[in-house]
Amino acid sequence: DVQLQASGGGLVQAGGSLRVSCAASGFTFDDYAIGWFRQAPGREREGVSCITSDGSTDYADSVKGRFTISSDNAKDTVYLQMNSLKPEDTAVYYCAAGDYGLGLEGYDYWGQRTQVTVSS
Repeated sequence: DVQLQASGGGLVQAGGSLRVSCAASGFTFDDYAIGWFRQAPGREREGVSCITSDGSTDYADSVKGRFTISSDNAKDTVYLQMNSLKPEDTAVYYCAAGDYGLGLEGYDYWGQRTQVTVSS
């Protein structure tokens, strides 16, 4: 079975940092890009960042310079380091596997969510 296990969310004050992880199993990790998406209450799900197996990355404008995506191919795990967090980063975060890009339509497999809450 394809599994994408997101973890590492939590509550942090504005300006703080969190790292969320996405552990993949059940498919060939190198064949897919991994993306991070988020959905805040009352808003549509949006792309945050993505990475390919060869290390190409992309970021939403709202997180550029603050978030860093990385991949440990030996562990089939992707990380999203989030620094200088803002209250508007508060959302449930999802990871997904699919085609490279920040659009939801390109992703075939979706994982569990992890909650990130940033207090002001």
